[in-house]
This record gives sequence, structure tokens and C-alpha cells, in this order.
Amino acid sequence: MSALFNFRSFLTVVLLGICTCTYLKMQFPAILEQRTGFRGFFWKAARIGERLSPWVAVGCFTMGVSIIFF
Repeated sequence: MSALFNFRSFLTVVLLGICTCTYLKMQFPAILEQRTGFRGFFWKAARIGERLSPWVAVGCFTMGVSIIFF
């Protein structure tokens, strides 16, 4: 089953994408400078990770616990 049809897998992909984009922006800021087009999507994901980092961290922790135990 693909991540598009399984909500749990979709949330995993979205959270990992946000975390990855935020990490890349912190390490290599020049990569995600463009705010429009295809790279703009990744800039927005990094921005979400920066602004909502406590909530993203809680989401990642919850996702990890649910994958390990359920």
C-alpha cells in the first residue's frame, strides 16, 4: 500500500519531509533560499519545521512510539 492511501504512512512521510528540510536549511541555508517553484515547497516545509518545532517534535516522537509499539 502506498503512502497516499494509508494515512499513517502519509503522516510519516510528511513529518520526515519537514524534519529533513529543516535540517538541510540549518546546515546549508543556500540550498533553500528560493521561495517559489518546486524548491519553494521545500522552503515552506523547512519554515513549518522552524516555526512549529515543538509540535513537529511531539509529532515525530508520537510517530516513533506508534511505529515501535503498534
